[in-house]
Formats: sequence, structure tokens, C-alpha cells
Amino acid sequence: MKVFEGVVKSLKMKDTAVVEVESKVPHKLYKKLMKRSKRFKASLGGHEVLLGQKVLIKEIRPVSKDKYFEIMEVKK
Repeated sequence: MKVFEGVVKSLKMKDTAVVEVESKVPHKLYKKLMKRSKRFKASLGGHEVLLGQKVLIKEIRPVSKDKYFEIMEVKK
């Protein structure tokens, strides 16, 4: 089960939040750390979240075509 920490970027869909997860990966040749980000659609799971809040998301079975994560916990 994958667990990521990210920031809520959008709440425009019903029962869904778009969460952006940032990671740092080294460049293949130069080995400098680069920031990479990916956006995941996550089910709210009964949590009240606001734009910009940090959340933990976990992998679940697919709920729809693009939604296969659920918000586990809202960070303060």
C-alpha cells in the first residue's frame, strides 16, 4: 500500500480532491536533486479539507477511471 503526503490543489469535483505530491529525484547525468510533482485524484473519505492543506493519501482499489487514492489524514 502506497502512502504519500501532499497538498490539496483543487476541490471542484464532488467527493474528490486533487492532491499534488512533490518528490526529489536525482538527475541521471549530473546527480543534482530536482523537484518533481504529480497530481492524484483522491476520495475525500468523509474528511473536511480546504485548499492548501497538507494531507496523507493512501492507495485503495479503483473508485473510478482516475481515482485510486483516499485521504487518510489531514495534517495541521
